[in-house]
Amino acid sequence: MSNSSQIRGRRDLSEQGMTLLELIIAASILLILASAALPVFRFTVVRQKETELRRDLREMRNAIDRYKDYADRNLIRVKVGSEGYPPDLETLVNGVRLGAGDNSKVRFLRRIPIDPMTGRAEWGLRSVQDDSDSSSWGGQNVFDVYSKSQAMALDSTHYQDW
Repeated sequence: MSNSSQIRGRRDLSEQGMTLLELIIAASILLILASAALPVFRFTVVRQKETELRRDLREMRNAIDRYKDYADRNLIRVKVGSEGYPPDLETLVNGVRLGAGDNSKVRFLRRIPIDPMTGRAEWGLRSVQDDSDSSSWGGQNVFDVYSKSQAMALDSTHYQDW
């Protein structure tokens, strides 16, 4: 055997690539790692949605409280029997006129946020006249907001109870 055929033989052995067994083992290891990472990724997505839900609820509740504060200080006109709470969420977005002679408006929300759990800008509403655990809105005023999602949170509470 000549020297050039020995070099060619070594090259053939080193260029063969992976065997079927090595390929199956590598794919199995990747599958195990991916299946271990998937639940962590799912929990991360749920946690982000829960954080967004808490932020949106806090933003709307703060807007309701600011509206109530303006009404209590007689800076805006309110409907009799509303207890000084806004008639609906759209009022917080559209704004209300300040005082009797002033044409300026004050807005309490830029927009009605989208519920991250349902994917819609529909929220459950409660008025002062409703029970604290009521799931139907009496329609008189907006005292509180909650998510309409029936799902359970990571802490085993319902999103609608937040």
